[in-house]
Amino acid sequence: MTSFLDAPSHAGDTAAEQEFSFDAADFERVRKLIYQRAGISLHDGKRAMVYSRLSRRLRETGHRSFRDYLQWLESAAGPAGDKEWQEFVNCLTTNLTSFFREEHHFHALADVLRGFGNRAPRIWCNAASTGEEPYSIAMVLAEALGDHGARLLATDIDTKVLATAQRGVYPADSRGLSAERLKRHFMRGTGANAGFIRVKPELARMIDFRPFNLMSTAWSLGEPFDMVFCRNVMIYFDHATQRRVLERIHGVMKPGGLLFVGHSENFTDARDLFLLQGKTIYKRV
Repeated sequence: MTSFLDAPSHAGDTAAEQEFSFDAADFERVRKLIYQRAGISLHDGKRAMVYSRLSRRLRETGHRSFRDYLQWLESAAGPAGDKEWQEFVNCLTTNLTSFFREEHHFHALADVLRGFGNRAPRIWCNAASTGEEPYSIAMVLAEALGDHGARLLATDIDTKVLATAQRGVYPADSRGLSAERLKRHFMRGTGANAGFIRVKPELARMIDFRPFNLMSTAWSLGEPFDMVFCRNVMIYFDHATQRRVLERIHGVMKPGGLLFVGHSENFTDARDLFLLQGKTIYKRV
């Protein structure tokens, strides 16, 4: 999943030590912009991290202060402006993920899939990150249903991590993969690619990767979903934003569909939308 970076605050940083001018007003401006664009709610302890991450964009765009960069960003228009807004969002998101992370979800998924018979379920992973999560879902789909045309939609707001996911290449010692799954679902690299693995084409074909912003008002995602994975994303939203996103997820799911969420996320105050069915698994009302 894509989530906001939990980086330690460097309270000792001073303006004299910084390459670029960055004051409290600049930070407040960044907080407002990332909230508007991605729904991410930043607290004061993220100021040093924001400086570190966005300094890259100042260097690459030739700006000497955050004030100048942010003014330019807000006035940017057309394809170039869209590209820079995407870079801004990409800088302020990061990815903590692995294959079969929160493993109990995948055991539960396998149990549910056995009830589908030959019918292919419709599943959405809406924080795909660098791909380990959607590929884990696809492996369970392949193992439980075989080749029944099952497809998985995998989205993320960060276009750079989606490019990594689409390549499907990972270190051979990636966490979470058993020897059996390595053999069944991956090809081992040789020569210059030694030490890496690539997802087999038949597994890769099961996944449709595309960029998507949960703050978008246009949720044109096709037929309703049987299951949605939205894990460790909403902890970075304030309560009002969580509610809006939950309502929209509810609207694109089938009645009785399952929502898989992160280990620290709790939506028992949204019982009109979802009811808890198991450990961090909710059923659509």
